[in-house]
Amino acid sequence: MDEFGYTTDIEVRYRDLDTMGHVNNAVYATYLEQARMDYFRDHLGLTMDDVRGVIAHLEIDYHRSITAEDDVIIEMGITELGNTSFTMEYEIRAGGEVAATAEIVQVVFDGETDEPTEIPGEWRDRIATHEGL
Repeated sequence: MDEFGYTTDIEVRYRDLDTMGHVNNAVYATYLEQARMDYFRDHLGLTMDDVRGVIAHLEIDYHRSITAEDDVIIEMGITELGNTSFTMEYEIRAGGEVAATAEIVQVVFDGETDEPTEIPGEWRDRIATHEGL
């Protein structure tokens, strides 16, 4: 688990479960979203209102189910910085085992023009420092 520079805990909620007692596959994307917002808060000093962007790519590979009894953590990091986008890689672990791996590409948007815009320099500097990019 040393390949990622950030770890956050995720609480499995009753509403996350399907009729078989497993976390529904669509909820994994919500877990990734929570981890992403935790990362922005902890490493970039940003709130949800500060982050303007859209997900351009989301890929999840499922390895095992997650149940209500599992302790869930997400390890993640930004692996690529483009001009207007960045790539984040994730590993969702449940009960100490890999439950899923994922990749997201997020595009930064200008709030006034609703068009892609360059990653703010302050974000880029903090990401590069934290991730060693």
